[in-house]
Amino acid sequence: MRYLLLVVTFSVCVFGQSRRVDDAALKNAAKSAFDGDWLSYGLTPGETRYSPLKLIDASNVKRLGLMWSYEVGEGGGDQEATPLVWNNTIYGITNWSIVFAVDARTGKEKWRWDPLVNRKATSDKMCCGVVNRGLALYHNKIYAPVNDGRLEALDAETGKPVWETRVAWVQDEQTLTIAPRIAKGKVIVGAAGGDRPTRGFFAAYDADSGREAWKFYTVPGDPSKGFESSAMRKAAATWDGEWWKLGGGGSVWDGISYDPDSELLYVGTGNAEPWPQALRTKDVSTGHDNLYVASIVAVHVDTGELRWHYQMVPGDEWDYDSVQQMILADLNINGRQRKVIMQANKNGFFYVLDRITGEFISAQPFSRVTWAKGIDQKTGRPIINSEVKYATNPVPVSPGGGGAHNWSPMSFNPQTGLVYIPSRGWDTFPYATDPEFKPDASRVGGASQTGLKANTRGLTLQPAGPMAGPDPFGRR
Repeated sequence: MRYLLLVVTFSVCVFGQSRRVDDAALKNAAKSAFDGDWLSYGLTPGETRYSPLKLIDASNVKRLGLMWSYEVGEGGGDQEATPLVWNNTIYGITNWSIVFAVDARTGKEKWRWDPLVNRKATSDKMCCGVVNRGLALYHNKIYAPVNDGRLEALDAETGKPVWETRVAWVQDEQTLTIAPRIAKGKVIVGAAGGDRPTRGFFAAYDADSGREAWKFYTVPGDPSKGFESSAMRKAAATWDGEWWKLGGGGSVWDGISYDPDSELLYVGTGNAEPWPQALRTKDVSTGHDNLYVASIVAVHVDTGELRWHYQMVPGDEWDYDSVQQMILADLNINGRQRKVIMQANKNGFFYVLDRITGEFISAQPFSRVTWAKGIDQKTGRPIINSEVKYATNPVPVSPGGGGAHNWSPMSFNPQTGLVYIPSRGWDTFPYATDPEFKPDASRVGGASQTGLKANTRGLTLQPAGPMAGPDPFGRR
């Protein structure tokens, strides 16, 4: 299957003079957007995705017409990547990690680079389709995550490789689908591996050389081998049994924001592995949180040291990754100016946290929710419905594994204070534990590695829990 990139406008766009993309340029990316540039995934380090351009509005949008089209290449999954725009050039990446540069004025290809991914071996290890979410741009280099675990730096003018480093291996059932984030001369990426027996992590690489600067694991490993940091030692106390033999989860496949002023990186972590808590704990009644799955972690850009964390779903067993985009903004809340981080989570709640301290400020449902009655506004912990604790008989839960909000980016308009969220308000899924589950690397596709029963026909469907949040069908 093939995809087209279409550019529609009144006339050929004329962008401003080329400026060096450095830390200052990325910090002020919202201002450069007035010149037609889009310098990073999410536009700004805080992922606001708000364009200040006003030439096209309700009065003239009907006059839009096709100027040119460009065929980006053969597919294999959704074309999810956000193109970057700089120096009159559109930079993009296909779902098979093929990077291309196109003249924004004419649609003429300037260069194209194919990493020659072993497609069969790689696609067999990818959870949810062959996808790639984007690129990074810095110091005249394009940084490309390759599905098979490589991170490439390419010359932005020629497309020729500058350096290559290895982030992950498909042999370990981990791949790259995330758009890198540039922060203080480092390229930050995480490894995808959801719905497989993997241990999540993200890492920083020197933007000029590709050397690894530091690495942060999102869940603890085998205690007999020691812990990499005090954060991992603390996290290990929230697990029991031999969780490391099943990976633990916490993959990082989307959502990295950066505050240049505080020098804090904010990273969303994936669901626990396997999904059912009963398969990764001795006693489900203990209520272990399983840090740091389904969380936002804040680390210092220089060292990767954990500064704070907030866990959206303690002991997650519904595939509620917390990797969705995290918007940074300065808001007046109850008469007080707050530096906040906002996320429309997969679990159906919209969260507002203090991004300097991690303090919980608020959370409200934006979609149909049955897994929790709400969020305790004092502690920030979810009030989980007892009805959604599933065993071998299926229990319908909303949202399901697809989430109320997934990878589709949201945006924030600083002028109105409104956040725009692409939501799946109808998502519900019947969860049931497979007590005979054992990890099997030969299985193709993530669904077979979750620990859930693949076929629930003939089983007794348990009643759903009470609903919170808006009903997409307007029912009461």
